[in-house]
Amino acid sequence: MLDVLSQGDDPLRLFGIASAVLSAYAFLPYARNTVRGRTHPQRASWLIWSVLGLIAFVSQAAEGATASLWFAAIQVGWTLTIFALSIRRGTGRLLNAGDEYVLGAAALGLGLWALTDNAAYALGITITISMLGGGATILKAYRHPTSETMATWVLCFLAAVLAVLAVGRLDWVLLAYPLYLLSLYAGILIAMALGRSQMPDEARAAPAHPTVIEANARIYGP
Repeated sequence: MLDVLSQGDDPLRLFGIASAVLSAYAFLPYARNTVRGRTHPQRASWLIWSVLGLIAFVSQAAEGATASLWFAAIQVGWTLTIFALSIRRGTGRLLNAGDEYVLGAAALGLGLWALTDNAAYALGITITISMLGGGATILKAYRHPTSETMATWVLCFLAAVLAVLAVGRLDWVLLAYPLYLLSLYAGILIAMALGRSQMPDEARAAPAHPTVIEANARIYGP
């Protein structure tokens, strides 16, 4: 990844650095709101995302990603940070029912990578699992839009767009992860907008109470 810094004014390098800068800034308001008690990250979701994000980052590096790898690196760093904050200030358990199957599937992807020397297996399984967790997050954003930080997801969406451009060629292995995140962030933003549109004006300014989020999480997922 460090070789990207020596590529002069290569547009791909600029897209990669821009996506990393946006990602680095995007999670600052999310972390701040978590510390202040306005945002309540789901512990299990961020734990799973931390594990899957690390696998996706390493597999992308193994597949030859360069400029777009900055985006993945910053995303993983912040995911680990938000998970650490969620231990004391988040909601839900560290592992929900069925999460052991998620970790098992991730281990399967690593095993296939080791046996075949093809990182695409690990990346494909990682993205597939993340899609399932992403659906639950979108549902949470719709039912409790004030429990999320919209500015974070807007900046993450823009960073994902730049990361897609940073790939610079039609390589579906390298494009898969940033395209998945682009779709996820778009879904979260749409869900939050729809959820807010159905709330009374006074409710939009108040964050959702953690106990309400946890009660609904037992029914609808994290």
